[in-house]
Amino acid sequence: MKNKIIKTALSIIVFCIIIQSCTAGENEYGIVKSWYDNQPATVEGAKLKINEPVEIKVEVTSKVDASFIGLMLKEPGVTKSFDVISGPSDFGEWISKDDIKSGWVKTYTWTICPNGNWIDGNAPINIIVQFSKEIDDVLFIRYSIANPHIFDEQYSGSSSSHATTDPSSTNQSQSNSSPSFGIIAALLSVALVVMWRQKNI
Repeated sequence: MKNKIIKTALSIIVFCIIIQSCTAGENEYGIVKSWYDNQPATVEGAKLKINEPVEIKVEVTSKVDASFIGLMLKEPGVTKSFDVISGPSDFGEWISKDDIKSGWVKTYTWTICPNGNWIDGNAPINIIVQFSKEIDDVLFIRYSIANPHIFDEQYSGSSSSHATTDPSSTNQSQSNSSPSFGIIAALLSVALVVMWRQKNI
């Protein structure tokens, strides 16, 4: 019984760590971190109005000498839901950098807003990054930065929360994100109570 409790507790801790570390994409060639309105990806529960600006930031790190790195902001749907107010590219356009050395890091920032072509629904904002060590040696990192719901309302310019997540509770440094002691303690307590009740049934 004691071993079962220890195994369950360890499983919960590992699960928490996995959830917390999934905010960045990584493979053997590089790391891609991103933020939506200063919240680490992937952000759920975000809400936007038409023409409401939001900042998207992507940090790319190369772990190898690469002949080419390319990245692209992408909308998965057919309808173009966002306009780029400022930034290094439009949606669906590749940004490329050649002759990368291991340890190279660059941050790209866009300000985007819903354009009204898609309303009363969610419009995911995705990132695709291609690491090419050689011409025929390529690895990709792909994930959603955010999945905001776009309301059929015009943005008035007043301050509003872009997401349900409290910005003060998120850590902008994704690589060092780790589960808080409180979360782990709460989950362990629940697991121990459940197992104690099963033992006494």
